[in-house]
Amino acid sequence: MPLSRTQAMSTADVLSVAMPYIQRFVGKTVVIKYGGNAMIDEKLKASFARDIVMMKLIGINPIVVHGGGPQIGSLLEQLKIESHFINGMRVTDSKTMDVVEMVLGGMVNKEIVGLINTAGGKAIGLTGKDGELLRARKLKVKHKTPEMEAPEIIDIGHVGEVESVNVQVLDMLVHSDFIPVIAPIGVGEDGHAYNINADLVAGKVAEVLKAEKLMLLTNIAGLLDKDGQVLTGLTTEQVDALIADGTIYGGMLPKIDCALGAVKSGVRSAHIIDGRVEHACMLEIFTDEGVGTLISNDDIGVDASA
Repeated sequence: MPLSRTQAMSTADVLSVAMPYIQRFVGKTVVIKYGGNAMIDEKLKASFARDIVMMKLIGINPIVVHGGGPQIGSLLEQLKIESHFINGMRVTDSKTMDVVEMVLGGMVNKEIVGLINTAGGKAIGLTGKDGELLRARKLKVKHKTPEMEAPEIIDIGHVGEVESVNVQVLDMLVHSDFIPVIAPIGVGEDGHAYNINADLVAGKVAEVLKAEKLMLLTNIAGLLDKDGQVLTGLTTEQVDALIADGTIYGGMLPKIDCALGAVKSGVRSAHIIDGRVEHACMLEIFTDEGVGTLISNDDIGVDASA
């Protein structure tokens, strides 16, 4: 059925608004951390895959890093393996790590690859073990109570942090028109696998590639001020001030620290975006309004898509 005049004009307006952004970002790398509702809801999964394929088709180089905490928890429950958390991190013994690798490197990773390929892209799934993409070191967790003179070092098993990223692997794929989809599993010098927070992996990948953008999909509208309003455009100095005055606290701090660290290390901008919105990635990149909070070294005011 042909478009009505109103529909045609609306489509033309959308393309007109997107054009300068397309011109600006062609050839640039965008790292997207994929998680939350966007990984669970079928309609959101399809829209995410289409967004990634569209980016690649117009000349942007997307790299996807995904999480999978709920899926890991669900399988552990089915297998009657009890989960323990310290400071919000899952204690990962050898048995739990086998499940983590099965879920992240297998089930979740291959589903995302399949979604992107079904939408017309050419995705390739990777873990940090492939080509030693993610070299990891064991994460040391410090715990301190007021009555303790010194912090206690707690061993939480196969949980790691990124030591280095093999850029050659990513360059080879990106320049061959493939879309890398990375499961956040690293490998240590001892050959052991380590479970790494997906936000941290996305941030580190963005840093080493000097990406144009780091996009972190969340289940909230963005970073909120003390009145519950979304803060759209922020400089790194403003974010530091919001942390200092307690506006940013609790569970949001690790994600903000990741975004802040990436921007301070050379990524042009980081975005905390609402993954519950269909086509959130496209809206954030190609519209003036965006759908979340942008953090940049530039004084950008309220423009969430700069």
